[in-house]
Amino acid sequence: MSNITLYHNPACGTSRNTLALIRQQGYEPTIVEYLKTPPDRERLAKLIGDMGIPARALIRTNNDIYEQLGLAEERWSDEQLIDFMVNNPILINRPIVVTPLGTRLCRPKERVLDILPHGWAVGTTR
Repeated sequence: MSNITLYHNPACGTSRNTLALIRQQGYEPTIVEYLKTPPDRERLAKLIGDMGIPARALIRTNNDIYEQLGLAEERWSDEQLIDFMVNNPILINRPIVVTPLGTRLCRPKERVLDILPHGWAVGTTR
């Protein structure tokens, strides 16, 4: 079992590229297709907390649901935004990668290198 988890959307180019980068570094992550198996509220809140970001920073803004729900309005609390993401997983930005060294929203994909064991790319020096 891998100690790296990728919250993945195979339809997303950045998510696919992040998966490829993880594999290039010699790791095979546990893949969670979060649109098919979304995180529950507790898990999503933990991911956000572990990333050290506000809930708003994890929301995808370029989709119809974001517009329909009026999520651009600053009136929504982190708790409310988490509820929206739990009920509409398409709002969760990706890819999220969890390793023993940390949790990151990997946009751009190279952010994953900071949290892979050894924290550096194959072929580079420390």
